[in-house]
Amino acid sequence: MSELNEKLWAVLSERGCEATDMTYMDAHQLMRQLVRERVSGLCVVTDEAARRALRNENQQSRKSNSDRSRSVVRKS
Repeated sequence: MSELNEKLWAVLSERGCEATDMTYMDAHQLMRQLVRERVSGLCVVTDEAARRALRNENQQSRKSNSDRSRSVVRKS
């Protein structure tokens, strides 16, 4: 079976992960729909790549939040 027909594809956008566990054709169709909705930053990647991207995004978000909390100056 071709990898393109296996449900191992995901669609990412600027909003995050739009969908996972899709065939490549299904992912392509979703991407076309999102283009019509003017969603930016679209790409089709493997589910594994999507998991890594989300994990990295979550780590960056947590780091950014902790950096902001340390830089807050409190008045007494």
